[in-house]
Amino acid sequence: MEQVFDERRYLIPFRSSLLPQIFTDVLVVGAGVAGLRAAIAAAETGAEVIVLSKSDLSQTNTAWAQGGIAAVMDPADSFEAHVGDTLTAGAGLCDEPVVRRVIESGPARMQECLAWGMELDREAGGTLDAGQEGGHSARRIYHAGGDATGIELSRCLAGRAKALTNVRLFEKCFLLDFVTASDEPGSRVIGAITHHPRFGLQMIWARSTILASGGAGVVYRETSNPHVATGDGLAAAYRAGAQLADMAFTQFHPTVLYLPGAARSLISEAVRGEGAQLLDVSGRRFMPEVHELAELAPRDVVSRAIVAQLARQGGQHVLLDCRSIEGFAARFPGIAELLKNFDLDPSKDLIPVHPAAHYTVGGARVDATCRTSVRGLFAVGEASCSGLHGANRLASNSLLEGLVLGEVAGREAGANGELPGKPAKVVSDIRPSVHGELDLSDVRSSLRSAMWRNVGIERTGAKLRDSVEMFDFWGRYTLDKIFDEPEGWETQNMLLVGALMARSALWREETRGCHARDDFPEPRQEYLVHDCWMRGSVGPVAEPVEGGAPAREVRA
Repeated sequence: MEQVFDERRYLIPFRSSLLPQIFTDVLVVGAGVAGLRAAIAAAETGAEVIVLSKSDLSQTNTAWAQGGIAAVMDPADSFEAHVGDTLTAGAGLCDEPVVRRVIESGPARMQECLAWGMELDREAGGTLDAGQEGGHSARRIYHAGGDATGIELSRCLAGRAKALTNVRLFEKCFLLDFVTASDEPGSRVIGAITHHPRFGLQMIWARSTILASGGAGVVYRETSNPHVATGDGLAAAYRAGAQLADMAFTQFHPTVLYLPGAARSLISEAVRGEGAQLLDVSGRRFMPEVHELAELAPRDVVSRAIVAQLARQGGQHVLLDCRSIEGFAARFPGIAELLKNFDLDPSKDLIPVHPAAHYTVGGARVDATCRTSVRGLFAVGEASCSGLHGANRLASNSLLEGLVLGEVAGREAGANGELPGKPAKVVSDIRPSVHGELDLSDVRSSLRSAMWRNVGIERTGAKLRDSVEMFDFWGRYTLDKIFDEPEGWETQNMLLVGALMARSALWREETRGCHARDDFPEPRQEYLVHDCWMRGSVGPVAEPVEGGAPAREVRA
């Protein structure tokens, strides 16, 4: 990578001794399902816990999740079937022991949420109502309020966390960086430096720190993510020395509302699970000729099929036909209300849809206890690479991962026997830049457009190499600057994360899961590995898939 991506250890200059000091046992960065479940588990060990939320709790990917939670709750279903579906979607890159742990622990975590007051949809007789989604061989997707599962899960977990006297929630608190005892490789994370609009910069010292900040969908021009999903936690982990793995894999959701000037609002996969069909502009259904599961094929298959259809017919969207779904407004009230705002009636009208960046599959590489490669730093949820999702996340497995591995991360962090984080004389001395300047908003807009066009659903080596060069150029004139507000820090983080995504996609000369290379259209045995990127390294370290077939040597 361009040297400037690795030169900056911290985003801003500071002296730790001159800033307000806050102390805790466990610091959790992120307040989605993974962060909240981790905070609850850590608090239950007796640890004092602080949870940071970049915005308020309504602006997490969890709260925005329309889809449900996948879990084996029906005697007619089986763990083996769910494991098999997950491995199939993951296209050879799933770590099977992790897959089994998450799926087999799922029912217990679901029962906990029900005991804490989570309201899931039920049939007339009172039994839980299970839905169908793409890639699943059984009806095992559980929803709340039809299309408001994330909101209800967030409400349940936040209520449980707030009821614990040893949990404190800091909203609108921006993570700048994880603090290490020194800048030497392998130095332990001992807390974080944060910024609050009212209180300014703060040092938070912690015995254990958990990264649960979610993904980086906003690096793409078209995304279903909230505006806060700019990859700040991933960038901070990289600067602190943690390995980031599988960064080539971004999942694109096939059906996002596509109207000029409108936000790219999600049309849940559950809608297709209830019978909605994809049509081209002439009204012809095209998915049956692409995959035996048609509209319920894995998301990468459906997204690529839509892009191919658009290439053949022209235009910017295809059409989602929901007219066969009886009681649409009762089943999907949130989506129905959204469509009503645009004078669309799903019982009569066809809905214009297009794929958009939805889920960051890669992240901070963790072991079975959610520990990263840096001591003192754990990671969980979309910000992590646990090995559950492999090369492509199976629908509705993400909330399940947050519940199961969130509990693991919190329990492990709370019981961490290392010495507590304590004030250290950390000095970040950054000299003012003497180089030319670029307009920040232009850089942000350009990098998002470049990611969408060149590191998007379909990729080629030539476009990826050009993207790497673009990021190097933007990085030279942006990463050496000192900013004093979140927009600047976010842009620097997006540059770093986007550069890693582009480099990982260029390195992976194959098509696998949600990474599609036109110049390498087939999967290749030598790339059956996790590619792990670390600050200061020239290229990635190839890590074998746990429980998978051995990979051949990967060419540099």
